[in-house]
Amino acid sequence: MTRDDAVAAVETILREEMHHPHLDLFGPQARLNEDLYLDSVQVLQLILSLEMNLGLSIPEESIARQDLSTVADLAGLLAREPAALPAAPDMPPEGVHGPLTYDLKIHCFVSCVCDGLKARGIDHRPFYGLIWDAEFAITDEFRLAYHSDAQDHETFRYWFERLYGVPLHAWYDPSRSKDANVATLLDLLARRRPEECVMVMLDMFHLPERENKFNQNPFPHYLLVSLTDDPETWQVRDPDFRWEGRIARDRMLNAIRQPTVAGGYVFDPACARPPADADLAAFFEACFILEANPLIDAVRAIVAAHAEGRAGLHLASVGEALRELPVITIRKWAYEHGFAFFWRALHWPDSEFQRTCDEIEALVNGLTTLHYAVLKLARSADPAQVAAIMARLDGLDAAEFALKRRLAAALSAWRASRPEPARLPDHRPVEEGCLP
Repeated sequence: MTRDDAVAAVETILREEMHHPHLDLFGPQARLNEDLYLDSVQVLQLILSLEMNLGLSIPEESIARQDLSTVADLAGLLAREPAALPAAPDMPPEGVHGPLTYDLKIHCFVSCVCDGLKARGIDHRPFYGLIWDAEFAITDEFRLAYHSDAQDHETFRYWFERLYGVPLHAWYDPSRSKDANVATLLDLLARRRPEECVMVMLDMFHLPERENKFNQNPFPHYLLVSLTDDPETWQVRDPDFRWEGRIARDRMLNAIRQPTVAGGYVFDPACARPPADADLAAFFEACFILEANPLIDAVRAIVAAHAEGRAGLHLASVGEALRELPVITIRKWAYEHGFAFFWRALHWPDSEFQRTCDEIEALVNGLTTLHYAVLKLARSADPAQVAAIMARLDGLDAAEFALKRRLAAALSAWRASRPEPARLPDHRPVEEGCLP
């Protein structure tokens, strides 16, 4: 297949099979997400349709590893052109022991509250220990959901305050009406001090001008907002998606007023201080889940429920049931920050850290190719494929447990290396509004 043939095949599948409505900008250089509004699941569905309709056999390693940003990238995969080597991470010669020149953006709440820590040179990476097994939901219909009304961020809030001394004041009151909460937000923004951060949850699906690589509907997401010299425009900072700019006030308020979202905090990063060793030790002990891998267990339970036909379920719907898997899969990258913290503190060899990063990447890629296999299962509805998927899950389970055992060993070594904490004075001076 030539590149031109591949581009034409992509357009045919999008137009005739997927009935995709956003093809005005289609062409070889069209970006799959930003121009064509294809999310990560739709891209996998597109590849699956191309593979099956054209009789191709696309190696799963290519799907997991290849950078598919444009139609041309996808055409190159179909035409079997060699993939460009990925750019090396912006790591210093000293590796993990050099300057902190890279960062992970995989959880909007954490990215927002840690933004001020990084600006003040405070190590935020330990806080990522809450992310790799962060809460998600399984609905009554056995669907995976990265967000639900029953979830809150109180665990994140408690540990951020305890570790870094920054109070997170919840300004959003779920017992009040949307209009009342919007009034509170407008008052906060009018009185906001220069150093203060106002954080708000909104539905990103209602901000189509913003990049949304998952294109979820709804897509609850935290942002930092402030007023500008133009009363009709707000300044928006999105630390998680590395974006900052101005958006019309009315569009922001519409996204905030959606019934799918509710939440917000106000805090002052100037209060931040490095965490004490005793608090870090308690944090790691509390957030490390060593006896289970909740995401893999959830996927196994969802596949089994559909395979067994519980509550009227069937294999053809298992792909939709796991549609939000990519949103949760990216949280596994948080392991890199956890290992980096311990490796730097213990001065362990960078080569071992890099090997561990390779294993983390293999875990993430494995979850991606597992998702592709689940989409194939849904397309074929063939029960014979279930055993192979369960075997994949067993392998991913073993790989993640190996990472957790290594992390637990690093925690033990770190605790043994720390000096006994000195007794703090009964009264410590603190800045106004900050926690001792």
